[in-house]
Amino acid sequence: MIRTYGLTHIALAVRDAERSLRFYQEVLGVKVVYRDATSIQVETPGTHDVIVFEENRRGIGKMAGVTHFGFRLVDPNDIEAAVESVRRAGGKIVDRGEFVPGEPYVFATDLDGYTIEIWYE
Repeated sequence: MIRTYGLTHIALAVRDAERSLRFYQEVLGVKVVYRDATSIQVETPGTHDVIVFEENRRGIGKMAGVTHFGFRLVDPNDIEAAVESVRRAGGKIVDRGEFVPGEPYVFATDLDGYTIEIWYE
Protein backbone atom coordinates (compact mmCIF):
# COMPACT_ATOMS: atom_id res chain seq x y z
CA MET A 1 0.00 0.00 0.00
CA ILE A 2 1.19 3.51 -0.76
CA ARG A 3 0.29 6.55 1.33
CA THR A 4 -1.47 9.43 -0.39
CA TYR A 5 -3.40 12.54 0.50
CA GLY A 6 -6.45 11.06 -1.26
CA LEU A 7 -8.00 12.15 -4.52
CA THR A 8 -6.51 15.55 -5.31
CA HIS A 9 -7.84 16.56 -8.69
CA ILE A 10 -10.05 15.81 -11.62
CA ALA A 11 -9.47 17.04 -15.18
CA LEU A 12 -12.49 17.75 -17.37
CA ALA A 13 -12.55 18.11 -21.14
CA VAL A 14 -14.56 21.30 -21.75
CA ARG A 15 -15.70 23.40 -24.69
CA ASP A 16 -14.64 26.70 -23.12
CA ALA A 17 -12.44 26.87 -20.00
CA GLU A 18 -13.55 30.43 -19.12
CA ARG A 19 -17.22 29.40 -19.34
CA SER A 20 -16.58 26.41 -17.08
CA LEU A 21 -14.66 28.64 -14.68
CA ARG A 22 -17.64 31.00 -14.39
CA PHE A 23 -20.05 28.10 -13.70
CA TYR A 24 -17.89 26.63 -10.92
CA GLN A 25 -17.20 30.09 -9.46
CA GLU A 26 -20.95 30.70 -9.23
CA VAL A 27 -21.74 27.28 -7.75
CA LEU A 28 -18.69 26.48 -5.58
CA GLY A 29 -16.73 29.73 -5.33
CA VAL A 30 -13.63 28.22 -6.95
CA LYS A 31 -10.40 30.23 -7.19
CA VAL A 32 -7.90 30.03 -10.07
CA VAL A 33 -4.54 28.55 -9.06
CA TYR A 34 -3.01 28.10 -12.53
CA ARG A 35 -3.80 28.81 -16.16
CA ASP A 36 -2.20 28.42 -19.54
CA ALA A 37 -3.36 28.75 -23.16
CA THR A 38 -5.72 25.76 -23.08
CA SER A 39 -6.50 25.03 -19.43
CA ILE A 40 -7.46 26.54 -16.10
CA GLN A 41 -6.89 24.88 -12.72
CA VAL A 42 -9.07 25.89 -9.77
CA GLU A 43 -9.48 24.98 -6.10
CA THR A 44 -12.62 25.03 -4.02
CA PRO A 45 -12.28 27.42 -1.03
CA GLY A 46 -10.56 26.02 2.04
CA THR A 47 -9.42 22.80 0.34
CA HIS A 48 -6.54 21.42 -1.65
CA ASP A 49 -8.68 19.77 -4.33
CA VAL A 50 -8.24 20.86 -7.91
CA ILE A 51 -10.54 20.85 -10.94
CA VAL A 52 -8.79 21.26 -14.28
CA PHE A 53 -10.76 22.60 -17.24
CA GLU A 54 -8.96 21.44 -20.40
CA GLU A 55 -10.06 22.79 -23.78
CA ASN A 56 -9.88 21.01 -27.11
CA ARG A 57 -10.14 17.50 -25.72
CA ARG A 58 -12.15 14.61 -27.06
CA GLY A 59 -15.06 13.31 -25.05
CA ILE A 60 -16.43 16.61 -23.76
CA GLY A 61 -19.22 15.92 -21.28
CA LYS A 62 -18.94 12.13 -21.53
CA MET A 63 -18.67 10.43 -18.17
CA ALA A 64 -17.44 7.18 -19.86
CA GLY A 65 -17.42 4.99 -16.78
CA VAL A 66 -17.38 7.81 -14.21
CA THR A 67 -20.95 8.45 -13.15
CA HIS A 68 -20.40 11.68 -11.20
CA PHE A 69 -18.08 13.56 -8.86
CA GLY A 70 -19.19 15.16 -5.62
CA PHE A 71 -18.78 18.02 -3.20
CA ARG A 72 -19.68 17.64 0.48
CA LEU A 73 -21.54 20.51 2.12
CA VAL A 74 -20.41 21.89 5.48
CA ASP A 75 -24.02 22.62 6.51
CA PRO A 76 -27.07 20.61 5.37
CA ASN A 77 -29.12 23.79 5.35
CA ASP A 78 -27.09 25.02 2.37
CA ILE A 79 -28.73 22.51 -0.01
CA GLU A 80 -31.31 25.05 -1.24
CA ALA A 81 -28.56 27.59 -1.91
CA ALA A 82 -26.70 24.90 -3.85
CA VAL A 83 -29.77 24.20 -6.00
CA GLU A 84 -30.26 27.90 -6.71
CA SER A 85 -26.56 28.41 -7.49
CA VAL A 86 -26.61 25.58 -10.03
CA ARG A 87 -29.74 26.95 -11.71
CA ARG A 88 -28.47 30.55 -11.71
CA ALA A 89 -25.17 29.41 -13.27
CA GLY A 90 -27.04 27.63 -16.08
CA GLY A 91 -26.79 24.05 -14.82
CA LYS A 92 -29.67 21.58 -14.59
CA ILE A 93 -30.97 19.72 -11.56
CA VAL A 94 -31.16 15.99 -12.32
CA ASP A 95 -32.25 14.58 -8.94
CA ARG A 96 -32.55 15.65 -5.34
CA GLY A 97 -33.67 14.25 -2.04
CA GLU A 98 -32.25 12.81 1.17
CA PHE A 99 -30.15 9.69 1.58
CA VAL A 100 -31.49 9.48 5.13
CA PRO A 101 -33.27 12.18 7.15
CA GLY A 102 -30.98 15.18 7.56
CA GLU A 103 -28.58 14.18 4.75
CA PRO A 104 -29.76 16.02 1.62
CA TYR A 105 -28.29 15.70 -1.85
CA VAL A 106 -28.67 17.17 -5.29
CA PHE A 107 -27.36 15.79 -8.57
CA ALA A 108 -26.92 18.38 -11.31
CA THR A 109 -25.21 18.77 -14.65
CA ASP A 110 -22.76 21.53 -15.46
CA LEU A 111 -22.62 23.40 -18.77
CA ASP A 112 -20.72 20.60 -20.53
CA GLY A 113 -23.01 17.85 -19.24
CA TYR A 114 -20.87 16.50 -16.39
CA THR A 115 -22.86 15.22 -13.42
CA ILE A 116 -21.92 16.67 -10.06
CA GLU A 117 -23.31 15.77 -6.67
CA ILE A 118 -23.62 18.27 -3.84
CA TRP A 119 -24.50 16.57 -0.59
CA TYR A 120 -24.22 16.55 3.17
CA GLU A 121 -23.09 13.68 5.37
